[in-house]
Amino acid sequence: MTDTADFWFDPLCPWAWITSRWMLEVEQVRDVQTNWHVMSLAILNQGRAELSDEYKERMARALGPVRICMAAERAKGPEILLPLYTALGTRLHVQRRGREEAEAEAIVAEALEEVGLPTSLAEAATSSEYDEALAASHHAGMQPVGTDVGTPVIHFNGKAIFGPVVTPAPKGEAAGRLWDGVLLCTGTEGFFELKRTRDRRPSFD
Repeated sequence: MTDTADFWFDPLCPWAWITSRWMLEVEQVRDVQTNWHVMSLAILNQGRAELSDEYKERMARALGPVRICMAAERAKGPEILLPLYTALGTRLHVQRRGREEAEAEAIVAEALEEVGLPTSLAEAATSSEYDEALAASHHAGMQPVGTDVGTPVIHFNGKAIFGPVVTPAPKGEAAGRLWDGVLLCTGTEGFFELKRTRDRRPSFD
């Protein structure tokens, strides 16, 4: 019997992107299937005065992509989230596009076309129409794991965890072994944290 994992992502986060690619590898070597959900770094960081001006500016732009994901989910169902996330993430992280506003609009249109959605869904980026659904999805993912973490968040067998944060994404059986380790940790009563300082930038190989 295939088990189900639930994965919450914000398309703008490079670390969540890497972990999502790892999760797809895990599906190939372990009996697990992933359901994909949207969280929002903009919602998570609302009201945090300690953020740098640069990060605040980034958060101001972060609502657009997650709103578009929610609009796509409403239009086509939750199964559209992975292909849309893949289309957006490939452009944002692998191709390193979308840093400027005009280019960001272009890659959204490209991603929507790639997955067979109307480009008019890009209008959701500046609309509050989907904010209630976005907040519900966000809080469903974050409440079980707490608010002092970010994305990715994974729920599995009644446990929720932030991470793993890893670069590059392990492949094949190495991905499976990391999954086994995550389950061992999260299945231990009272387990909260393993962490060390990151000493490298995200690698999308």
